[in-house]
Amino acid sequence: MNFLADEGVDAPIVAELRQAGFQVAYVAELSPSIDDSTVLSMANQQEAVLITQDKDFGNLVFQQRLISHGVILLRLHGIDPRLKAHLLLKSIRDHQDQLEDSFTVITQDRIRIRPRLN
Repeated sequence: MNFLADEGVDAPIVAELRQAGFQVAYVAELSPSIDDSTVLSMANQQEAVLITQDKDFGNLVFQQRLISHGVILLRLHGIDPRLKAHLLLKSIRDHQDQLEDSFTVITQDRIRIRPRLN
């Protein structure tokens, strides 16, 4: 499974995912300051699940009906990036077969997966 990490995702999260063996492109390294629709387009072109902390992607996916290969929204404010990475990795490992073509929200105490975006 490929991932595209939005610019607002903490760098330690990207590093942990890469260390765990996942292919992760990082907007902060590739093209900082691009708009959200371009980020979503990049994820689609790469057939990557987008990892973000930006709630605006819900609007792009559900209200504007832009195609998505999958979105993981991290709602983990005020938590150390290493703990965020741990929670994300656990969620990916536990639900890997459900993340593509879904909008997933990860909070500290739960995960919600809304399938079938396309």
